[in-house]
Amino acid sequence: MKYGATLAVLLSAWFMAQFDFFVVNVAAPSIEHDLNAGPAALELIVGGYAFTYAAGMITGGRLGDRYGYRRLFIWGVAAFTLASVLCGIAANPPQLVAARLLQGLTGAAMVPQVLATISAVFPPEQRGRALGWYGVAGGLGSIAGQVLGGLLLTTDVLGLGWRIIFLVNLPVGLVVAPLAVRLLPEVETAHRARLDLPGAAGLAAGLALVLVPLGLGNSLGWPAWTWVSMAAAVPVFAFTWHWQRVLGARGGQPVLDLALLKVHSYLAGVGSIVAFMAYFASFMFTLTLLLQGGLGLTAFQAGLAFAPMGVLFSVTSILGTRLVRRYGLIVVMIGGTVTGLGLTLLVVTAGLGLPYVMAALMLVGSGNGLVLPQLIGAALVEVAPHQAGIGSGILSTAQQFAGAGGVAVIGAVFFAAAEGGHHVLAMRWSAGIDLVLVLVVIASVAYNRHRAIRRTRAERSRTGARPGS
Repeated sequence: MKYGATLAVLLSAWFMAQFDFFVVNVAAPSIEHDLNAGPAALELIVGGYAFTYAAGMITGGRLGDRYGYRRLFIWGVAAFTLASVLCGIAANPPQLVAARLLQGLTGAAMVPQVLATISAVFPPEQRGRALGWYGVAGGLGSIAGQVLGGLLLTTDVLGLGWRIIFLVNLPVGLVVAPLAVRLLPEVETAHRARLDLPGAAGLAAGLALVLVPLGLGNSLGWPAWTWVSMAAAVPVFAFTWHWQRVLGARGGQPVLDLALLKVHSYLAGVGSIVAFMAYFASFMFTLTLLLQGGLGLTAFQAGLAFAPMGVLFSVTSILGTRLVRRYGLIVVMIGGTVTGLGLTLLVVTAGLGLPYVMAALMLVGSGNGLVLPQLIGAALVEVAPHQAGIGSGILSTAQQFAGAGGVAVIGAVFFAAAEGGHHVLAMRWSAGIDLVLVLVVIASVAYNRHRAIRRTRAERSRTGARPGS
């Protein structure tokens, strides 16, 4: 099996999904002008993708477990490409909103199969490196959405305006889908398991009740219905949780595999990913507001300001996968410390001008590269291959949920502090909250490192190997 080529195919789809998650932020003004889209339509165009993406992710993972990761990936790539084309040819805001909802849903079918295939197919000696590259591709996709998206809109070589950010997926999909047919292996999964439709519907409804008000709350001034909606999510989640336990006790296969909750390293990994994505998504959002609103940069200039951070992220991501294999999770903890130093520098020097902000960003990018690519691998290390699909779906859902929640909550703090043009003060507050979240990540990784050391010692004890052997 050609592991390198297989990984490239899988990561191309993951990069594409992450790119589309972030690139619409850059294109929003152009979409507003060309389609006469109002604030509510823009919120749905930006946030609709995130909602259906997050709401469908766990079900997408379970569908992969049931019908096969290869099949779901191929159909997911094809459907995502078609949805991207529909976005690119939309003639009015309702059409674009509908296409974005479809794009998120097809991404939810495609993305969980990436991690599931890596976890189920790659041998242990290759898996850590592959999971590291998964993190690299996701991080680069996020940053490319800001930088490459701004470049595509500014140059407008083909004269397509904002449409190019969606239509660029067409050639990617036309290459990736046929290569997936040729290169991806079949994986034996639980074909005879029945899909848990009530559980899937309950999860989707609960996430909708939380994500929709989080996405629209800031722009609408947090009306009463947003709080009622989030409160209503509690009984929906409680009922869904009860149903999952009842179905599992009957011998069925619930959409949530509750056995994963007994894997402590997985739970710690989910916690670290939630904390990191809440920080990372909100940081990218509030930093854009600081650069454009506080420092007066254009959208393209703000995108370029992210470039050094992206370059350093790429370099340390590649180095980090090797360093972690040699030195273990202490490398991730060091990376979190570097990120924390960058955030601290930003808190202290945000009002001193762009050079100081750029210096802080370089530290943040360097630290993030050592952290983000490794979090997925640390979470999945003790997950059994037959749980790879649902485990990956839960992780991906946690990422999107945390990102949306981080933008909403920390964004609200930023907007409150920025009233009257105090963008620097607002950035200091939001960066301070981000720093606390990074400390949570470091603590979670330290826990998983402790468990890894215990596993190694126990294995040596069973095999009779000496510590130095």
